[in-house]
Amino acid sequence: MPHATASWLVDNTALSFEQIAAFCGLHILEVQAIADDTAATKLTGRDPVRAHELTMDEIEKGQKNPNYRMQMTKGPDQVRRTKGPRYTPVSKRQDKPDGIAWIIRNHPEISDGAIGKLIGTTRTTIAAIRDRSHWNIANIVPKDPVTLGLCSQRELDALVAKAAKAAGIEAPVDERLEGDREALIEQLRAERDAASRDAEAALSGESERPVDYTRDTLFKN
Repeated sequence: MPHATASWLVDNTALSFEQIAAFCGLHILEVQAIADDTAATKLTGRDPVRAHELTMDEIEKGQKNPNYRMQMTKGPDQVRRTKGPRYTPVSKRQDKPDGIAWIIRNHPEISDGAIGKLIGTTRTTIAAIRDRSHWNIANIVPKDPVTLGLCSQRELDALVAKAAKAAGIEAPVDERLEGDREALIEQLRAERDAASRDAEAALSGESERPVDYTRDTLFKN
């Protein structure tokens, strides 16, 4: 989720656009668009520190040195369970139905068994949400399980890729902003060129216009 991560870094750090673009793998003009709120899609920031992808020490190094390039850190290895359901903190358990609904809606190629292992739930619960017979179906709102903290982005991406391969389809990729990327870049370049020309014209005196100090203009309401 590079665009969401870039949005968070723009709002919460003093890093340069170039540093953020390098860390997130984006074009610097995309970061500029996110900062200016001209991106095609309004993004919700994603904290890379909480996701264990970046440390505050790295951010501080980057803020002190504009030429510093931050390094992504590997998150702590997940404890792998060979038997039994995945453990989910009590505070997160109420979010499971929303995460399950999101996967069913966005990745129907993933089997119920795989969803159960990822989220830590039962096939019965998944089936009830799938056929809308769940007791609380009216209040279930599909939400990204990564955002809910039910799994990591790496785990979800790996599961999606595996399910897509088994189903003989191409794994989906994050294409947010891709459709408008070139147009956005061209628009930003045009705006910068126009601003540069205006600045040069002002310095050379070309943009100055003679002021009419006639009686009509001086006393005009």
